[in-house]
Amino acid sequence: MNLKKLVAIIAVVGIIIAGIITFYVYNQAFTANTTFNQKEVFVYVPTNSTYEQAKEIISPFVKDIEKFDFVAQKRNYNSNVKAGKFLLKKDMTTFDIVRAMKSNVPVKLAFNNQETLEKLAERITTQVEPKKEELLAAFLNPDFLASNGFTEETVLAMFIPNTYEFYWNTSGEKIAEKMASEYKRFWNEERTAKALDKNLTPIQVAVLASIVHKETAKVDERPRVAGVYLNRLALNMPLQADPTVIYAMKKNSGDFDQIIKRVYSKDTQGTISPYNTYINQGLPPGPITMPDISAIDAVLNAEKHDYIYFCASVERMGYHEFASNYAAHQVNARKYADWVNKLGINR
Repeated sequence: MNLKKLVAIIAVVGIIIAGIITFYVYNQAFTANTTFNQKEVFVYVPTNSTYEQAKEIISPFVKDIEKFDFVAQKRNYNSNVKAGKFLLKKDMTTFDIVRAMKSNVPVKLAFNNQETLEKLAERITTQVEPKKEELLAAFLNPDFLASNGFTEETVLAMFIPNTYEFYWNTSGEKIAEKMASEYKRFWNEERTAKALDKNLTPIQVAVLASIVHKETAKVDERPRVAGVYLNRLALNMPLQADPTVIYAMKKNSGDFDQIIKRVYSKDTQGTISPYNTYINQGLPPGPITMPDISAIDAVLNAEKHDYIYFCASVERMGYHEFASNYAAHQVNARKYADWVNKLGINR
């Protein structure tokens, strides 16, 4: 066999081997390798997961885990596992799966209408990795509270109901810092100036807004209700807000899941709590719920009028009847009491 033939044979063998290798690599990396029929699925890898743990999490969504293992090692994923939320799409190739597992997808964190910090933490932990205990520890950290001007009673005012973007594995401390930053952004010069014009701090506005929020679900009525409470504060009258009594009763019992639809004089006079605005002058020590933005802006842009009383309307459901003197208020109150009695609502 002459040299030319030998070279030709070696070349042909080389081409065949290269083809086999190319086909093998292509089959391993660039063919569809998913098991699910949905258009897309999300995979969650906890913080500090090992490669074996991550592979176990991914395996239900991968048809051939050996192919994944091959590409993961070639792409150094096995030594660089990332925590977070990851998006896998139907019929992804193994190469694309490994690449997707390196790209943390943000989550849209949303919350509103939470009555306590504990309820808020429970809501947040359904959307991100940190547990309730970690979140509460971060929110109630004494140094964090002091540096941002909050106390345990007022910190709920820091959380402005909205939708925020986080990575799923963001720590409780980072979430707290972001919320403090968003709070400062929300309280811009215009809002701060409006609060100052009413002799209120932003926290006091949030406290009053929490009462307004609980008093009426009608956004268009909130500025009028806010005006009533501002009038009472200006006259040094007790706020006498039923929602504060309900909050105090729940707080005293430790049961915020109970439903209280009716407040009696025995409740307003017998519920001993700094949150009871029937027996305490001025604002309660903290928000009685998380007020939404419409309630906050209702306080800042309160309607100017001479009303100092209001009562639930029996003619316009969800709205209230307002009065500037006690005699007129008594007429409205009697109508409402008769209606409630007729319905048999006792608590």
